[in-house]
Amino acid sequence: MAVTASIPAASQARRSTLLADYAEMFKLRVSLMVVITAAAGYYLGSLRSGINPLQMQFVQAMLGIGIVSAGSSALNQVLERKSDALMNRTARRPMAAARIGLVHGALLGLLAVGLGSLYLATVTTPLTGFLTLLTAASYVAIYTPLKRISMIATFVGAFPGALPPLIGWTAARGQIEWEAVALFAILFVWQFPHFEAIGWLYRVDYARAGIRVTAVAVPGGRATAAQALFYAILMLPVSLWPVFLGMCGWIYGACAIVFGAAYLWYTVRFVGITRDLAPDASRKIARDLLKVSVIYLPLLLAAMILNAHGRFAY
Repeated sequence: MAVTASIPAASQARRSTLLADYAEMFKLRVSLMVVITAAAGYYLGSLRSGINPLQMQFVQAMLGIGIVSAGSSALNQVLERKSDALMNRTARRPMAAARIGLVHGALLGLLAVGLGSLYLATVTTPLTGFLTLLTAASYVAIYTPLKRISMIATFVGAFPGALPPLIGWTAARGQIEWEAVALFAILFVWQFPHFEAIGWLYRVDYARAGIRVTAVAVPGGRATAAQALFYAILMLPVSLWPVFLGMCGWIYGACAIVFGAAYLWYTVRFVGITRDLAPDASRKIARDLLKVSVIYLPLLLAAMILNAHGRFAY
């Protein structure tokens, strides 16, 4: 009787483990951030059209974008399973730890990307489906392998990383317009201090796995700090572009200046990694910038949405 009762329990445990592995394969927190930025683009694009953004198409668009993002993350882990196994922070990922096999993981990712893109093309616009598929393909097929070759991968990877709000815009509007380009530019520039902080924080892991982030390719921190600082400065004028396009008012503009100044201040602190600091102090500076970058972006998008004009001024 006890043996019989243990069989369903063991089966349930396996299902729970598999679901947890799927959640890690799909990088749910990263996919959620992708959906949030895409939702901002959709909302602003809907206002541009004068339609109610909170309709079924919005839900369908975010679902499709989330599925493709999850599939891209799965395929990324398929390609990086060997290098992930060499890094402390990724060694327990399902593919790296061989809990999910190569064929299983590849099919999971390909189905999610393919079906998600097709679904988007059907329920929104063909352009949205194409751009989403292009984002996934460039992230998986170009950025991922390039990370082991050159530090330029960070720059290349910023392109697919910046496309979600533009994709959200096209889902609502059916075309690429300057307002969508401004949203793309904000996401593009924001990524560099964010990624340079990650690169510095985990540079030992990356070096062990042969991943050529700036902190590994150019040791010492000067190039890492310089890139982060350049883009943090650039973030200020770029974040004000929506004001001059008539997307938002100067309440958003004031928020963008304040938030951008805070982002810049933490990036200036990050330049301290070039000094002879204790390892813990250096990591703390990088971790602080990373935390601020994750807070900054949702706050900026929220201010943009709350101060968006129902009608755009040209």
